[in-house]
Amino acid sequence: MKYRLLLLLLLFPAALLQAQTRAVISTNLGDMTFELDEQITPKTTSQFIQLANSGWYNGKEFYRVVKGHVIQAGINDDLHPDHKKYQLDGEFSQHKQQIKGSLGMARDEDPNSGSTEFYICLERRAHLDGKYTHFGQLIAGEAVLDKIAAVKVTEKWLENPGGKPVAFHQPVEKVLIKFIRIDDNQQ
Repeated sequence: MKYRLLLLLLLFPAALLQAQTRAVISTNLGDMTFELDEQITPKTTSQFIQLANSGWYNGKEFYRVVKGHVIQAGINDDLHPDHKKYQLDGEFSQHKQQIKGSLGMARDEDPNSGSTEFYICLERRAHLDGKYTHFGQLIAGEAVLDKIAAVKVTEKWLENPGGKPVAFHQPVEKVLIKFIRIDDNQQ
């Protein structure tokens, strides 16, 4: 028996035996499940889990839907007290491509201004690689992501002093986060 266990441990690396933490983002349009990356982005992932478990995201909306780019949720106000309270340094990796379903930490021009706002890529976004904290990947619910991406929006462009105007496309009908459930023990 003990030799079988030893053989099993030798054949399967420890990484395969470790459970991946998952986040289920439940919206009024359906559920999306993400595998979180606690290895490369421990601070960001920990804070996201803490906020999700506390119910902080409950009732928040995907306030920005930019077709072919991202959907975004969290605080839509840099002056909100929680923006500074939860601000953390970026955890960037050149080795993680921002592809469809990548879950990342939104920020402004300051690389260390991520806080509570997150985005989900709607397609490959190479210009975000290594510049935005990518802390999870969609593993279920792609049809829901596509449904959110297809909602009707009011197109707005916000001035960005010193930079290009920012696309800020707001859904006509709210896309709400009902809750985010964290599952720690799934494989």
